[in-house]
Amino acid sequence: MSTLSVKNLTTGYDKVNVLHDVSIEVEPGKITCILGSNGAGKSTLIRSILGLTPPRQGEIWWDGRNLAGEKTHSIIASGIACIPEGRKVFPRMTVAENLTLGAFLESESSRVRERLASVYEIFPRLKERASQLAGTMSGGEQAMVSIGRGLMAKPKLLLIDEPSLGLSPLYVKENFKVIKQINELGTTVLLVEQNARQTLAISHYGYVLSQGRVVSEGTAKALSENDEVRSAYFG
Repeated sequence: MSTLSVKNLTTGYDKVNVLHDVSIEVEPGKITCILGSNGAGKSTLIRSILGLTPPRQGEIWWDGRNLAGEKTHSIIASGIACIPEGRKVFPRMTVAENLTLGAFLESESSRVRERLASVYEIFPRLKERASQLAGTMSGGEQAMVSIGRGLMAKPKLLLIDEPSLGLSPLYVKENFKVIKQINELGTTVLLVEQNARQTLAISHYGYVLSQGRVVSEGTAKALSENDEVRSAYFG
């Protein structure tokens, strides 16, 4: 199984560095989380892994190769999928069409059907709404479409950016339950979140980012008992 290893990553936009000497390790088969408030550099880290904001210094190793300088499409083809922040769905396409787009690298239609069936198993509600336009669904249902579309790529590593953003507490709870289930079915997860309590409850290991630097790391249990983390995130 593949490990994602970010080593001494420094990057940013224009002349400003957003991440400074960031190192993280995502163990295969585990849920690793990145906690941090708005502006901590969490989304920039995801953009760097995907090749959208290339490293200025440092390396990103995945599956035995350094991703620095690789194009986004070849990074995706190597087995990494991303569920972006803010439930990006194609509003004028049906649920089934949205999901099928996630398997665009798979040419065998029988495999696409198999993947669709397994997504419907995780999200029975999406099966009921397969022909509904995604734009007419609730925020929580669109979040399901977004996660389902990520799973259609059958990724080895799933990057999930702020899955609780703008959702009702009920859907947040449901989302985290699904992320845990996806991981138990064998997908490695890198979960980027502000919601520390729910995130640490399902994660194995975590890092805390502040102003573009890793300020704390440890097992989820150790982080949830860490006084600084508790005062910053649990009030």
